[in-house]
Amino acid sequence: MTAEERRADILLRLQSAAAPLSATALSEQYGVSRQVIVGDIALLRAAGAKIHATPRGYTLPHSEQGGLLRTIACVHDEAQTEQELCILVDNGCTVRDVIVEHPVYGQLTGVLELRSRYDVSRFLELSAKAAPLCSLTDGVHLHTLICPDEAALLRVRQQLDAAGILLPDAGDGNE
Repeated sequence: MTAEERRADILLRLQSAAAPLSATALSEQYGVSRQVIVGDIALLRAAGAKIHATPRGYTLPHSEQGGLLRTIACVHDEAQTEQELCILVDNGCTVRDVIVEHPVYGQLTGVLELRSRYDVSRFLELSAKAAPLCSLTDGVHLHTLICPDEAALLRVRQQLDAAGILLPDAGDGNE
């Protein structure tokens, strides 16, 4: 298999994958190093593929049909991360990303694509090795959510508020 054929096959695998694919798993699949896969992904992105790197691996953006794209503003310490994320996924929302405003770099976005408690637990395992983005902003951050309906968003806002996680006076953004 040529490098070009491998990249085309990686893209096909990403299109049909139900879960993110890690560079390590892809490297084992193709018998190349992890760094070769990282380079393949960079070349695919340069060619226009919208590949997201999540803590669990590479994924293509999923369709937002049937869901409402909303943004919520939160503030909490690291100890409340699991509580926050479980509130979001338990109400049927997908946590698309986390966004912080950095004083030097401006907006920093981390793609998460968390849909379930399993995804949350995997994210927490991986994040134990590094400080979360919200540690750069005293816990203040945004999440882009894909919610099944406005009722789910209302439940999320109420539960986050009750937990002291919803940023006071924070409205939700509609895109």
